[in-house]
Amino acid sequence: MDIFSLRPFETCSIRPPTENSSLTFRLTRNCAWNRCMFCPVYKMGARFSRRSIDEIKEDVRRAVILDRFLAREGITTAATFEAAYGKARGLISKVAPSEPAPKKEGVSDADDERIQWFSSWFKDAPTLEESILNLLSWRLEGAGTCFLGDANSLSLPARFFTEALLSIRDAFPEITRFTIYGRTRSAAKKKIGELEAFAKAGLHRVHFGLESGSDRVLSFMQKGETAHDHIEACKKTRDTGLSPSVYIMPGLGGKAWSEEHASATASTLSKARPDFVRLRSLEVFRATGLSEAEQRGEFVEASEEQVVAEIRTIIADTDGEMTIMSDSASNLLNVNGRLPENRKAMLSVIDAYLSLSGKEKLSFSLSSRLQSFVGQYGGITPDILSALGPYLTDGGIDTERIPERDMERIIRLIRSKLMP
Repeated sequence: MDIFSLRPFETCSIRPPTENSSLTFRLTRNCAWNRCMFCPVYKMGARFSRRSIDEIKEDVRRAVILDRFLAREGITTAATFEAAYGKARGLISKVAPSEPAPKKEGVSDADDERIQWFSSWFKDAPTLEESILNLLSWRLEGAGTCFLGDANSLSLPARFFTEALLSIRDAFPEITRFTIYGRTRSAAKKKIGELEAFAKAGLHRVHFGLESGSDRVLSFMQKGETAHDHIEACKKTRDTGLSPSVYIMPGLGGKAWSEEHASATASTLSKARPDFVRLRSLEVFRATGLSEAEQRGEFVEASEEQVVAEIRTIIADTDGEMTIMSDSASNLLNVNGRLPENRKAMLSVIDAYLSLSGKEKLSFSLSSRLQSFVGQYGGITPDILSALGPYLTDGGIDTERIPERDMERIIRLIRSKLMP
């Protein structure tokens, strides 16, 4: 085995944050539905397709060969990820020098920077470097988890899914958890026996994008699912031994349906009773249907205060045992805990913000968004630094001198660059 014989395998561009260090394989490409007005991430790259079982098994074979090569070279036993990646990069540069990512059709230089970033993720032809990065992060973080993508692996027949998963388990027996994305309508339509087959094959968790419990909001956003689908999907997956993890999107109702969105979501969660609820506050991206609706005046974004009030309603009014997680840079507040036992503590965090004055809320938002940005990118970009320049002192940012309108503009600039 030598480096010139190594071949890449298709990894998953989009996966849950809990799967950032998971080994990934693509069972399908892109999203078969792909109509959600708020979603920018599947609007580029390869169109939806189901991969053949032979393609998947070939990817698994390539991953095994590459994994053995990295082990032989001592790369996966390096003290740090940086050291491991540096050594791997030095080797593969001999046969696969880095090249700028090709621009995707329909993505212009004027687009939202995050759209450019999403575009760079979607590689129709995987690279050796990306495959190595996936294996390195997996090995160095314990080699215990695997994510199977892309957007809705529940759309696959149970027999096909079983054969694919078993081939991965045979090749990498150290994996202890398999997870997928799924649409609630797909789960709701499946027979219990089919979902049991997914669980028997070794699947542990399904991540569902609920977004809202309001049928009016779901319909407007062209989600293609209903609150009933959400409830049935969580019940069915839980009854068959699978763990349902769901995403909700505070702010998705906009100003007009803010209260309805929050109360209906709390009601739906109470009936669905997922194991995990992950908060993903709405950010409107350019080149999406929601951005176009906003430009036509059909949608008006909820204020940050309204979004926080929605989260308060959801936490206060949701019955049942579940874990609330705020693991997205789009969220203003760090609200994490277990319902019902941590409800009071989570509400106290929210109420502390809501009790602030208008200027204090803006100062809090500026600080919170800056922390998220630095955490995500490791520093401040020149345009943000320039916007903050007039208000910088030796001790930091003098928020007292920033006019509210300027502060709102700077916050908006930072939010426009954060990746959810």
